[in-house]
Amino acid sequence: MKGRLLTLPELSLVLFVLRENPAAEKFLTWLPTTEVHDLADGGMGSLRFVSDKEGRRLGRKIAETQFLDEDGVPVLVSLYLDQEGALYELDSWKTDYSPLKRIPLF
Repeated sequence: MKGRLLTLPELSLVLFVLRENPAAEKFLTWLPTTEVHDLADGGMGSLRFVSDKEGRRLGRKIAETQFLDEDGVPVLVSLYLDQEGALYELDSWKTDYSPLKRIPLF
């Protein structure tokens, strides 16, 4: 299944949340060319990383951060791996459930 490349703000965010994770190095070489799908989350910015593997499912959280959207509402972000250790999902949750206005560059 084909997706789209990460936008520059999305890539910046993923790199930021991975910055202190020892597993980060294995993702860095292919992250700029990986594809994602937007998730139906009401516009809060959650993404699923595309893979050709069948039967993928949510594994463990490896990183998290938070930031304020431009309207001052907190946004909580978690990065998850699948059950085999590949990037699976970037979960973005705006605390008032409104659509994300902008991902800041980190």
